Amino acid sequence: MTDDRRFTTSSALDIEAEGAPAATISAGPSAAAPPRPTPLRWKKNLALFALTVVSVFVAGTLWAPITPEDDSLLSLVKALPQAWPFAVPFLSILLAHEFGHYFAARAHGVEASLPYFIPLPVVSPLGTMGAVISMKGTIKSRNALLDIGASGPLAGLVVAIPVLLVGLARSEVHATSGPALQEGRSLLYLLLRWLAVGPIPESHDVFLGPTAMAGWAGLLITAFNLFPVGQLDGGHVAYALFGEKQDRYGRAAHLLMLALFLGNVAYFTPRFRAEGLPDALGAAIANGMPWLMWFGVVYVMLRVGGREHPPTEPGALSPARRAIAVVTLILFVLLLMPTPFGTY
Repeated sequence: MTDDRRFTTSSALDIEAEGAPAATISAGPSAAAPPRPTPLRWKKNLALFALTVVSVFVAGTLWAPITPEDDSLLSLVKALPQAWPFAVPFLSILLAHEFGHYFAARAHGVEASLPYFIPLPVVSPLGTMGAVISMKGTIKSRNALLDIGASGPLAGLVVAIPVLLVGLARSEVHATSGPALQEGRSLLYLLLRWLAVGPIPESHDVFLGPTAMAGWAGLLITAFNLFPVGQLDGGHVAYALFGEKQDRYGRAAHLLMLALFLGNVAYFTPRFRAEGLPDALGAAIANGMPWLMWFGVVYVMLRVGGREHPPTEPGALSPARRAIAVVTLILFVLLLMPTPFGTY
């Protein structure tokens, strides 16, 4: 997720100077001095990343075969290194995603911060909400906007796909029995699973190991960020492709999140009732809850950052970048998981 909103100071002089014609000033040692770039701050970024590492390792205890000596906190801390098969590849996917944005922004001369990672222990089964990169000023051209918006998801997928394939190859196929928590299924995920595991017998399923879970989580966060709305990565890509029309398309994409939540409730409630679950409606709501939560998060983002995407200067995308934009939005469709986590 990136944020390329224009940042201006509260000084009237600075705001007026942005659009004022250059004045003729006699030469002097300070007249032509270029503005100093903002120094790159990293201490807060490093601290947040360290907390995120710990949080992701804690989350990894859910997915790795951890065997602590007892239920004490000390025993859990000693067992944390065993969570590396999930934590290390998942953190690698996050780093590739965020630094894809960062290096693309720097390549286009856009002043960007290092990633601010967001630890979310216990609450999130992944241990984090990802990261944010703040950018000062504006992204002037559509080409630059496309490069910065698409670079993160594409870089993350370059790591996530091989991680998932390796993890799936090491996962086991077992017979299923009774209700279970199932990972979301997207078209791309099903294709990769078929390539890694082959046909799965009826009444059997792949029980994801920790590395496969990390790769799958990489697909999930990429799908969330590629939603073409607001200043999510997909919003940047879509605005670079469609221009101001994207503000209207983005509102429809936002409502799609709510529709996915309602669709889960409408689909699973009668199914769970037929299966005799005591709280069919509650279970159906739980299956759709990730979409309701993401709808709320994006709603807050739009309220704070504005419902309309910051404009770029006139000019169309280059043919190569137009193709990249189309491919990136197709990837969003291939990555979309109607039920990110579900009880079946």
